[in-house]
Amino acid sequence: MSGSAAPLAVVYDHGSASAGELAVGLSPLAPLVFLVRPSPHSARTEGVLAQCGRTLRMTGDPQSDARALAAERPRAILTFAESELRTTADLAARLGLPFHSRTTAAALTDKAEQRALLRRAGLGQARSHQVFDEAAWFAALDDLGLPAVVKPARGQGSAAVRTVTDRAEAAQLAAALLPSAPHGWVVEEYLAGRPSLPHGDYVSVETATTAAGTVPLAVTGKHPLVHPFRETGQFWPAALSEGERSAACELAVAAVTALGVTTGICHTEIKLTPAGPRVIEVNGRLGGHLNELSRRACGVDLVGWAGRIALGQELPGPLPTTAEVHFQYNSLAPVEPCTLRALHGAKEARAVPGVHGHRPYVRPGGRLPGGIGTTHLDLLWGAAADHDAMVRTVHAALSCLSHEFGFDNGSVHTIHPRLTPPHPAPLRGPARPG
Repeated sequence: MSGSAAPLAVVYDHGSASAGELAVGLSPLAPLVFLVRPSPHSARTEGVLAQCGRTLRMTGDPQSDARALAAERPRAILTFAESELRTTADLAARLGLPFHSRTTAAALTDKAEQRALLRRAGLGQARSHQVFDEAAWFAALDDLGLPAVVKPARGQGSAAVRTVTDRAEAAQLAAALLPSAPHGWVVEEYLAGRPSLPHGDYVSVETATTAAGTVPLAVTGKHPLVHPFRETGQFWPAALSEGERSAACELAVAAVTALGVTTGICHTEIKLTPAGPRVIEVNGRLGGHLNELSRRACGVDLVGWAGRIALGQELPGPLPTTAEVHFQYNSLAPVEPCTLRALHGAKEARAVPGVHGHRPYVRPGGRLPGGIGTTHLDLLWGAAADHDAMVRTVHAALSCLSHEFGFDNGSVHTIHPRLTPPHPAPLRGPARPG
C-alpha cells in the first residue's frame, strides 16, 4: 500500500455500519482497507467503499485471505458485521492483531456455547439446553416447562426465534425446525418481563473494553417487541430507575468479561424481570442503528470510538448525558412473502413536531421474503422532552404512516405500524385461501 501510515482493516458485509458511517468515523483515524465478500450486498456497496479506501475481495480460503491482508501491513482490524466476527477473529489471530480471540468469537456467535460460559460464571440468564434431535427437544421442554423459547444456536436478527406454548405446537415445530439448523437449536426457559408498557421489557447495555478494562457506555431503552421477538426500535436514555440501570450495567460488564472479551464495543441485551435483570444475549460488535442515535443524542461517533479502540487508543471519556429522549422506530415487514407496493404518509410523519426524519429502507416494488425474523422497512427518528412525550410523538407519527403490500395470493393489504401491538400476533397479510 502506498504511503507510510499503516491501515486499519475493516471486514465488511451485510449488517455492518453503512459505508458512509465507516468513512466518516474511521477515515480520520487511519487509511482504510475493506475486506469484502462476493455477495449481492457487497456488489452494491463496493464502489462506495472504494472511494473511502482500498478493497480486497475475500476468497473464503483463510490462508489466502490472510496473506492478501498481510501484504497491506494493517495496524489493526475490526468488523461491525455479526456474520464476520469469526472471520475477523481468525484473520486477527493469523496476523497477530488485537481482536476477539477465536474462542471468544465462537462464544459470541453461538448461543449454546455462550450460555454455557455464562452459566459457568454464575450469571443470571434463562436455563437452556442445546438439542439436535426430537428426543432431546422434548426432554428439554419437560425440564424447562411451557411456555419456552426456541432459537437456532447460530443466527441473528431474531431469525426463527419463537415461543412454544403447548405440546402439539412443540411437535409441529420439532418436525419443521430440527432439520434446518446444522448447529442445533437452543431450547430455553421463557423469561417473563416485569410490567414495562408503554416501553419494552428489555434493554441493551453498550460497553467498551480497552486495556484499562470494560466500562458501560449507555443503557438503551427499547420499544415493545412485536410477537414473537421482533424489534421495533430504541431510545436514549432508557426509562429505568438508577438502581435498575446500575444492575443492568454490572451484569453486562460481568457477561462480557465471562466471554473473554479484551477489546472492542459490545452490545448486551438484558431482560428486565421481576427478579432482576437477566442476560438475553451478548453481541460482540456495535449494536444496529446505535451510531445514528449516539451522533444525534450526544455528538459522539461510536464507529469512530470502535476504530480508536482497535488502534489501541484510550477513549476520550464517558458518553455525554442528554437532557432529551432521543428515539428511533422501525416499521416491520410482514411475515408472509410479499412486495411493497406503496408507502403512504411519510411527508406527514416528518412534519410531526419532534420527528427529525424518516428514511425508507425498501422502495415500492421491493420484494420482501417473509419470515418471523426482524426485517425493517424504514427508520423514523426524533427527540422529545421526556419519555411520555416520546410515546406521544411516535404515536402521532405512526398514525400518519402506512405500507401497502401485494401478497403472493394476489391480495393487497395495507398495514399501519403501531408502537404497542394491540394483541400478541405477528404482522401478517391476509390468510391464503384453502
